[in-house]
Amino acid sequence: MTATQNPPHQQPKTASESAERRYATVNPFTGEVEKEFDFTPTEAIDGIVGKAHAAYQEWRQRPVEERAAVVRRAAELMDERRDDLARLITTEMGKRHEEATGELFLCSMILKYYADNGPGFLEPTQITPLMGKGEAVVETQPVGVLLAIEPWNYPFYQVVRVAGPNLVLGNTVILKHAEITPQCAVAIEQLFTDAGAPEGVFTNTFLRIDDVEQVIADPRIQGVTLTGSERAGSAVGALAGKHLKKSVLELGGSDPFIVLDAEDMAATVKAATMGRMQNTGQACTASKRLIVTEENYEPFVEGLKQAFSTFSPGDPADPSTSLAPLSSERAAQDLHAQIQDAVDKGATVVAGGKRPEHPGAFVEATILTDVTPEMRAYREELFGPAAVVYKVKDADEAVALANDSDFGLGATVMSSDLDRARAVAERLEAGMVWINQPTGSSPELPFGGIKRSGYGRELSELAMFEFANRRLVRTVPVKKPKPPVGG
Repeated sequence: MTATQNPPHQQPKTASESAERRYATVNPFTGEVEKEFDFTPTEAIDGIVGKAHAAYQEWRQRPVEERAAVVRRAAELMDERRDDLARLITTEMGKRHEEATGELFLCSMILKYYADNGPGFLEPTQITPLMGKGEAVVETQPVGVLLAIEPWNYPFYQVVRVAGPNLVLGNTVILKHAEITPQCAVAIEQLFTDAGAPEGVFTNTFLRIDDVEQVIADPRIQGVTLTGSERAGSAVGALAGKHLKKSVLELGGSDPFIVLDAEDMAATVKAATMGRMQNTGQACTASKRLIVTEENYEPFVEGLKQAFSTFSPGDPADPSTSLAPLSSERAAQDLHAQIQDAVDKGATVVAGGKRPEHPGAFVEATILTDVTPEMRAYREELFGPAAVVYKVKDADEAVALANDSDFGLGATVMSSDLDRARAVAERLEAGMVWINQPTGSSPELPFGGIKRSGYGRELSELAMFEFANRRLVRTVPVKKPKPPVGG
């Protein structure tokens, strides 16, 4: 894996001029290619997997406390390097610097959570046998080398969700990161190396997409996890099934944000704005479909319009910037095409809807209403600063609309009546439901979805068991021979 940088006397290349390269830092604010990386040679893959497998044989034998200490040290190094790493995130995918530092703070929490709690999660579980004497114990053992295929939108967070629990468990990890965040990938590998992880325990690669199957098919690979699009998840899930490998998929989302009532409309609008606009709307769990009961609809839309009007494009490294660029020009074009499709078919633009006259991969903070099923915006995930607001008659209609989606990742219910909110939450088809707060993330809370949002869980204690051998050990006492009669 080598990098090539432009000589100082040359002008940086644009993304179009470097289209033949797959791994490159293309600043989404300037459009300039700042650094490029060669692919991992196909012929090198066998050796990379071999090193990871050899490392596993030694790593799994270390006391869990030693493995946890390495993970905790990685968190401490992340804290020490937070500002530099945040600048790297901002440069590669355009996240506002404040949000980039927030992402790294959460990553550090996750690593420390598993360093502190992972050993306890791995304690054997006693089972009382129903038949016979003796004891039964369920042990949690590592399984081997894992392939992690991770996206650009949270370039550190998505990786540590996998690395934290699995390194403590005793697995080893090979990373294939997104093609637009290669420097973040290198920095993550360096964190674990500097923290004391032996060579092969955590390995970054710049794999070609065409080489992914070779890795999954390798008998030394014991599992694959992917966070990404439906298309990528379907392909990787099929490959994993073909080669009989366990997989975990965290895919897209079109999360509903249901407003049942709003005693404090300003607070409700603020929550909806945060839920939709965080990370410039580029989150699987962003509040993309705002479903509002008719008595609250008009004041909600007016408040949201005022809130969205405050977002102005600017340099994501500038603390005063409120609207960062999307991750790439292509991402901006794709989102704008979805918005334009809705407008062409009769949707109402309450705010935004255009590409601003500003350099960079920007789309205005957009609010659409009157969106109907024949529009792309009704079914597809809008991955950027665009919200769709629906008016519904009551809670039943809100639930029906919320569940009328191929996705099932997260959901939010807003109401001052907690019993009413919980009753609605119980009816929602989602892996996570948050009441009176937009869908979020914390180390101790399980993260994952249903339907076409994927399967499996990350974070919390549950993440320790996704790629684990839950081994039963049943012990039956040896019967002592009876002494001979008269002996």
